[in-house]
Amino acid sequence: MTETKTSNRPRETRSGVIGRPFDRIDGPLKVRGDATYAYENTLEGTAFGYILGAAVAKGRIAEIDTAEAERAPAVLLVMTHRNAPAQPDFGPAVTPTVPEVFTRARPALNSERVRYYDEPVALVVAETFEAARAAAGLIKVRYDEEPGLYDLSGHVADAYAPKRTNAGFETDSVIGDFESAFAAAPVKVDATYRTPFEHHNPMEPHATLAAWSGNELTIHTSAQTLANFRAGVASTLRIPPERVRIMSPFIGGGFGSKLIAHADTILAALAAKVLQRPVKIALTRQQMFANAGHRAEMIQQVRLSTDTDGRLTGIAHDVWSATSSFEEYCEQTAVFARSLYAAPNRVTRHRLVPLDINRGEWMRSPGEAPGMLAFECAMDELAERLGLDPIELRIRNEPARDPERGVPFSTRNLVACMEEGARRFGWERRNPTPGRAREGRKLIGYGMAAAIRPNYIGAATARVAIDGDGRVTARLDMTDIGTGTYTILTQIAADSLGVPISSIQVELGDSRFPRTAGSGGSWGAASAGSALHNACNALRERILEAAQSSEASPLRGANAAEASFADGEISVGQRSASLADLVRRIAPDGFEAEGSVAAGAATQSYKAYSQHSYGAHFAEVAVDCDTGEIRMRRMLAVMGAGRILNPKTARSQIIGGMTWGIGAALMEQTVLDRRYGHFVNHDLAEYHVPINGDVPEMEVVFLEEHDDKANPFGAKGIGELGVCGAGAAVANAIYNATGVRVRDFPITLDKVLPALPVIAI
Repeated sequence: MTETKTSNRPRETRSGVIGRPFDRIDGPLKVRGDATYAYENTLEGTAFGYILGAAVAKGRIAEIDTAEAERAPAVLLVMTHRNAPAQPDFGPAVTPTVPEVFTRARPALNSERVRYYDEPVALVVAETFEAARAAAGLIKVRYDEEPGLYDLSGHVADAYAPKRTNAGFETDSVIGDFESAFAAAPVKVDATYRTPFEHHNPMEPHATLAAWSGNELTIHTSAQTLANFRAGVASTLRIPPERVRIMSPFIGGGFGSKLIAHADTILAALAAKVLQRPVKIALTRQQMFANAGHRAEMIQQVRLSTDTDGRLTGIAHDVWSATSSFEEYCEQTAVFARSLYAAPNRVTRHRLVPLDINRGEWMRSPGEAPGMLAFECAMDELAERLGLDPIELRIRNEPARDPERGVPFSTRNLVACMEEGARRFGWERRNPTPGRAREGRKLIGYGMAAAIRPNYIGAATARVAIDGDGRVTARLDMTDIGTGTYTILTQIAADSLGVPISSIQVELGDSRFPRTAGSGGSWGAASAGSALHNACNALRERILEAAQSSEASPLRGANAAEASFADGEISVGQRSASLADLVRRIAPDGFEAEGSVAAGAATQSYKAYSQHSYGAHFAEVAVDCDTGEIRMRRMLAVMGAGRILNPKTARSQIIGGMTWGIGAALMEQTVLDRRYGHFVNHDLAEYHVPINGDVPEMEVVFLEEHDDKANPFGAKGIGELGVCGAGAAVANAIYNATGVRVRDFPITLDKVLPALPVIAI
């Protein structure tokens, strides 16, 4: 078992560097301010754009007067639907295939129609940002407003079944006869939960610098997946993808909001083409709330039935979610329930209610984050109804095989995570009767929840080269969104080639580099890392082949099957040579090789095994008897996520996810005005996220695990695992403290206070 404690930079040894807590390779650059983010790029002659958004949520532009803005000082261009370059129509709400969701054309300013509040209706480009912003305020727009739909609850009757959910999962799943099992069960729970609109809010806003050179377009932007951005921009501009270069070496967070090109990218490219000079655009924080995606509001009904021993006889998870009227997005909110617990009768269903808002998008842990917030609270309710410990209930329903696919698990350590977590957390001190544990005027509660997240791998290619000085350069179009990708890939290359970390240079974030699946879905390290590992193996073979045959080689004629790469040397039997010296002798210009990995869905391993990461979250809260104020006291996460490539960066990912869980449980909520269709609290003053004072002591423990079905390292994705179930652990702790069960998230004090027990002073 490995605890992720902070330690000094470890020494490299012959045993390798994978699995060791190395500091972030990009850390010094970021601390010094030398890591260049999208908006910080500079080009000679750059002009600045500012977007004007629609003041209505649905209708058409009846009249737009730009004359005063065009006369304003330093203004170079005012672009509207009347003079914007031609672009293809947006197209149908649902693309024929899943990949086309990412690569479809996303035109801007191509119609007088307004589809959602703050949709761009004009772009002002000027010599300075301030001049562009001031001129945008001079544009006069008159709208023919139309009535719109903005209320999920009021239109559930209009819900429809989509053809697929996100990532291509089936909309519904049905096994057995749930309704009969539920009706006959001696113990059951039927609970409805509400999860609100939420917004990503990465620290770095969405920003783009676009520049043309002849027919070639270079875009500096903040993007998680360069290949998708490239394809989407090319589709919108009607040019071949080869003429678009996307550069995004450093990204200040994305959380799923930077998987596709948004208005800043498209409009910067269009304006740069018109003006024949570079154009830079950033979305303001307020504009991001309407134009850069969100997690949709949902209503979730969870029904669970058991026998008297607490063994589940039925599981049903129904989800009604808001979606956009012009582009469908269905989060796979109930899909995880298909693999989590055993039960012979099972139903999961997803339904959508179209509203006149912008599309929802992928947000960290899509599916599991909102779905487990509801489902794992329902499991807690069921445990109380049965008089069982919540951990014991979950253990009694541990499946031997995937409950719906019927295939074995590649690894599954959920029970071990719960048992180890209970031991470390002191779960035995939990009072099972709510409202009984007190410290002065504080009510103390313990809660727990399980965590599950699918393990993905995407198609990827990497190129690696070694020069005559022994310097190794790896190139991929992979991105680092703050997760530690530079560091992980450096460790993989160093381990594969047996050379020091200091001799490796990893270059990322350029679409001219070999294509990867980018960052998202917790597939980054496994996908890009496997490709790099294979590239390094191919490079080793090239070096050994030359070393065997070259007259200048001290290893001439050696048996390559006996070769090992370690400590900067190649050893074959009793002979050895410095790798750098060997390359210098036999190939002064160095060697280069590529390696690839196929998407997991295309491999036999992914078809034959159910692959997930697992975990258990524990939370302790204190609730003020008099005010209802909720304060976190401590949290623990125990994770079974395959081999941990770097415990330090892995811990950062998990505690970040746990913090997201606090936010979802206690504060994150974007309020949609049901009259006018705009998000009311569209800035960080009113959209509350956890800050230092909200986050308690956090402990992260990784169980030692190696999943040989996953990838060459035996590792699994963890970037989103920390969110899964974390919020439910907090919610369950609040119930244990107070006896107040809140099913409408977030759990704010106004929902707790009226139902608090009266406790005499």
